[in-house]
Amino acid sequence: MPSSPQKITDAYAYCQQMVRSHYENFPVASFILPKRLRQPISVIYAFARTADDFADEGDWDAETRLTKLREYDEYLDAIANNEAIDNPIFIALADVIKKHDLPLQLFHDLITAFRLDVSKKRFTDIDDVWDYCRYSANPVGRLLLHLMDAATAENLEHSDAVCSALQLINFLQDIEQDFVENQRIYLPQADLQRFGVSEEHFRTRRSDDAFTRLLQQQITYAREKMLFGKPLGRAVGGRFGFQLRLMINGGLRILELLERQQGNLFSRPRLRKRDGLWMFLRAL
Repeated sequence: MPSSPQKITDAYAYCQQMVRSHYENFPVASFILPKRLRQPISVIYAFARTADDFADEGDWDAETRLTKLREYDEYLDAIANNEAIDNPIFIALADVIKKHDLPLQLFHDLITAFRLDVSKKRFTDIDDVWDYCRYSANPVGRLLLHLMDAATAENLEHSDAVCSALQLINFLQDIEQDFVENQRIYLPQADLQRFGVSEEHFRTRRSDDAFTRLLQQQITYAREKMLFGKPLGRAVGGRFGFQLRLMINGGLRILELLERQQGNLFSRPRLRKRDGLWMFLRAL
């Protein structure tokens, strides 16, 4: 049963307010994007942001987190079955999915990633990390390409690479936070062993040569992925392509900042105004 036009309007406004209230290194639904995309992107962001919070925020136990995520899967099933929905995010999402013919499975994939956040605290090797990214990050890029009617096989492959790189970059920025708040280490255990890094490094924030080599290996992984996917920024034209190039160059810039870190390798680099100018010029 479709929601009333007023409920849909209010639901979109709710999602857009959520976007405005959160800081992100990488721009979300910015003014650079075509106006017609800002609303649907805001809705997708609201869906992902709240589900991510279920996995990581608050004092809930694991069972409660998984229950909340299961409810999101049920909302998606309600959309598939054209049932009545009372959640503003899913009222707006149902409208976006219908208007743009978006694959529901991509939203279920995101929920899978957030379930993994609850239960999976270590990753065997880099392939294990990329498999996680297949659920956590890549669906977002694929959804954007579907919104743009640009979901060709080649574009999807390049998008997966860019999104996986951005996800790994996010891990590298949040090493300390992930460990302290959630006892989670996203860096591959095989690489920890290879470079002689133990979990004591994470507990004591030990920034020695071993951890430097470990970090450099992750930067190499991320840069290779990003450069492989970089042609996507030219394949998709217009303002959306420019936005993509901004995101790609923003990721590459953060990798440079991570490489230059001295002393505390656990600190989070932030993009400054001069970095924004560099990204803008590179995107042009």
